[in-house]
Amino acid sequence: MVQAYILIQTEVGKATAVAQSIAKIEGVLQAEDVTGPYDVIVRAEAETVDDLGRLVVAQVQQVEGITRTLTCPVVHL
Repeated sequence: MVQAYILIQTEVGKATAVAQSIAKIEGVLQAEDVTGPYDVIVRAEAETVDDLGRLVVAQVQQVEGITRTLTCPVVHL
């Protein structure tokens, strides 16, 4: 299982709606609106890195109001 944090920038005033929409996507463990340079932080998981990429590109990035994402896979060193 691969897990990642997805840092999201949204259009002004859209963070709560984006977080609520993303929270409903299968594979998303948590989605919260935050303050700072990013507006929403998501924790997601998938079976493989490729599946994670498909989750981000095909589902998360399609949510209306998102302007930019940055995916940070979790590593265990």
